Amino acid sequence: MLRVFLSLASPHTGFAVTAGLASFLDYLEHLHFDEDDLAYLGGLGIFDKQFLERLRAFRPSCTVCAMPEGTLAFPYEPIVTVEGAIFEAQLVETALLNLLNYPTLIATKAARVCLAANGDPVMEFGLRRAHGPDGGVSGSRAAYIGGCTSTSNVMAGKLYGIPVAGTHAHSWVMSFPSELEAFRAFARHYPNQCTLLVDTYDTVSSGIPNAVRVFLGMREEGHNVRPAIRLDSGDLAKLSNIAHAAFREAGFDNPLIVGSNDLDEDLIADLKRQGAKINAWGVGTHLITAHDCPALSGVYKLAAIHTGEQWQPRMKLTSNPEKATDPGRKELVRFFDESGHPVDDVMYARDEPIPEPAKVLCRSRMHPERDIHLQGAVRSQRLLETVFEDGVRKYETPPLQEIRAHAQHQIASLPDEYKRLRNPGIYHNYLSPAIGNLKEHMLAHPEQA
Repeated sequence: MLRVFLSLASPHTGFAVTAGLASFLDYLEHLHFDEDDLAYLGGLGIFDKQFLERLRAFRPSCTVCAMPEGTLAFPYEPIVTVEGAIFEAQLVETALLNLLNYPTLIATKAARVCLAANGDPVMEFGLRRAHGPDGGVSGSRAAYIGGCTSTSNVMAGKLYGIPVAGTHAHSWVMSFPSELEAFRAFARHYPNQCTLLVDTYDTVSSGIPNAVRVFLGMREEGHNVRPAIRLDSGDLAKLSNIAHAAFREAGFDNPLIVGSNDLDEDLIADLKRQGAKINAWGVGTHLITAHDCPALSGVYKLAAIHTGEQWQPRMKLTSNPEKATDPGRKELVRFFDESGHPVDDVMYARDEPIPEPAKVLCRSRMHPERDIHLQGAVRSQRLLETVFEDGVRKYETPPLQEIRAHAQHQIASLPDEYKRLRNPGIYHNYLSPAIGNLKEHMLAHPEQA
């Protein structure tokens, strides 16, 4: 039995939004080696014929349990478990980590950006800076799960049904004799989706006044229009206030002012603190690359091995105690308080009875000898579902909108202290007494690990 668990990329990220399970199940369901694959592997000169013949007949027969996409996960707890022959479990390791780490990273980054935006719509603008077209498409999907309302990636919109949104480029404006003519032409073509990019020449003396003129003209022609502009350079707080005042003076009470230009959650939070009149955000590079911490440390470790008679726990020991793994086949249970907020998670041995929420006794991962009484819990939920069993897919991936709604519900239910952009509270992932005793014993007897 092997399991994937997370060590979050950034010390300032208190949670992760899981994503990528659908792609892994698609991969697993269709995994096989055709003649072309076998010819290539044979040509490497490192595999014998018996092994290649085994690959020719190979089809996955493992059993996989996983958190559904959009579920919140916390450091050092399992998000996927794989049980099967050691050959098969190791064969899928790299694909599993590749297909889960990046989408989970981007869904989590998107959640942080959206938390900073505090209810304003966030458009994902990252395709041009994404790590290739595959990263662009999977990143757009993950960003939508994390909370973005739309994407500029039309292919992702087509494949996944994500709403698409965007504005014209600076080159559109520069291709016309004047900025005003460019704005008017765009408004004629897209009267119901007209967002004007106002910083090609001079935002204050040219872009904003010309945008106001265009939207006044549209209103005079009978269009029931909400004026919309995008600010992509300069002091976004100052410029947004100038633009807002100009539209209010022209009789538009609720202009849409989109901010972009290398934004991340920290800059968005600062702009909102400064009173910027921006009410929508286009976030690209720093979102699609998770620029400040561009890798998620999901790892895949052996937790138990079947000897032919019974399961024997396995544990990775290390000179860094926090990196020591938790031994044995496990269930992950989340406990909630009476308001529906998560309290803590506890890992139980497989088939170990789950106690009543008011009577939960658990152990610390770092100090498995210490008893802890869980406080405030009134209900529990098992987090790992069987998604692939004995080679058969058991989990039908929900529509993306449902996955996104699940993630947003999970984020909304998380207490605020775990959602801080800096120094978030630590959400605890405990061990049951049985797992704690086992870990304590194996730490004391490393020869048995």
